[in-house]
Amino acid sequence: MLLASVVLSILLVALEEAIQSAPQTASRPRVFLDCGDEGCYDDYLRETVKIVAYVRDRTDADVHVLVTRAATASRGIEFTLAFIGQGRFDGTSQTLRLITESAETEDSTRQRLASALTLGVLGFITSDAVPSDLRVVAEAAASPAAPGTDATDPWRRWIFSVNGSGELEAEESTEETEWGLTFGADRITPQWKISFGSEFNQSDQDFELDDGEPLSATTRTRSFDWLVVRSAGEHWSFGGRGQVRSSTFDNTELDVELAPAVEWNFFPYSMYTRRQLRLQYAIGAVFRRYYEETLFGTLEETRGGQEMSATYEQRERWGTLEGSVEFSNYFPGLSTNRLSVEGEANVRIARGLSLTFEASASRIRDQLSLPRRDATPEEVLLRLRQLSSGFETEGRFGLTYQFGSRFASIVNPRFGQ
Repeated sequence: MLLASVVLSILLVALEEAIQSAPQTASRPRVFLDCGDEGCYDDYLRETVKIVAYVRDRTDADVHVLVTRAATASRGIEFTLAFIGQGRFDGTSQTLRLITESAETEDSTRQRLASALTLGVLGFITSDAVPSDLRVVAEAAASPAAPGTDATDPWRRWIFSVNGSGELEAEESTEETEWGLTFGADRITPQWKISFGSEFNQSDQDFELDDGEPLSATTRTRSFDWLVVRSAGEHWSFGGRGQVRSSTFDNTELDVELAPAVEWNFFPYSMYTRRQLRLQYAIGAVFRRYYEETLFGTLEETRGGQEMSATYEQRERWGTLEGSVEFSNYFPGLSTNRLSVEGEANVRIARGLSLTFEASASRIRDQLSLPRRDATPEEVLLRLRQLSSGFETEGRFGLTYQFGSRFASIVNPRFGQ
């Protein structure tokens, strides 16, 4: 029975390959829509833009549409659609960009994406001859002159945001409340990147114990941080960052940091949607005052420090690669340091077969704020304070194989799936 199942599976796979290798008579180009992990309303696009045939594997496509996204200064999204020809369209490519506003509705965003996708694939449809059954309707809403300069912008490109949140969870014997407030101010131009942000968070937990007094626990975090960066061409950037912070979890009553930094990108910054290799170095000073005496016997200290990092990001038709290495230490010497490595990959190995991998690891030797006294059982169980640790690790992976029909144009929303 098992042997028959294996033979039947082999025959089905062979039949699928034979069908998919047969010449196609349809005139519509086959499109592989590659939205990545963040998505691009792909179901809506397949349902709306029907002038092409969508396939589920990139090797079957005439056109690979690679969609990437990045946050803009105004809290909107810049979508970049790269149309890469394959097979009969090999060597043909183009790139379209559209920028959404933070107040724009989801429906408006996906409609504009559909327009961009339609505009991009039309060039491939009409590359040989205009199909006799093709009808194109185009319109543009009247709009005032683009206010793209500081002279016409009363805010001088400054963007401000305020967010407040609260949460309450309660059972018969426990109650937990959390609240938070964040404020941000950003000004981003091709030459400058200026960002300020503040955050206030507090969590209160109350427990009614059967054999003792009620237990209450509170954690608080307050922070203000800033970043100033000046561009110096397609590969260099200079700037600095800093913060003022307080955290009961970290035993830090006051933490003031300031660090000038320089960054070099191996690739031009204009290629950020496809690939980056950034090397960064920062050096500065930190002043800290602690709630409790630390393991090093201090309640207050000032130290110098440095940080070096390398970050690589690449998005191609075969998948996505991201990785970073970071080393930091406090002066004097190198004994108080931290080394962190992170990696993430989503790679299409073969037809229908893809690998997803994420991993991170840190070697920790810089926990200067740890209190001298031992943590109580309540502090450990409720995560009220940072604990001593020499390392941190995390990892996950997945292997996916898909087979069957090559086409993926149908969207059926019934039962919400």
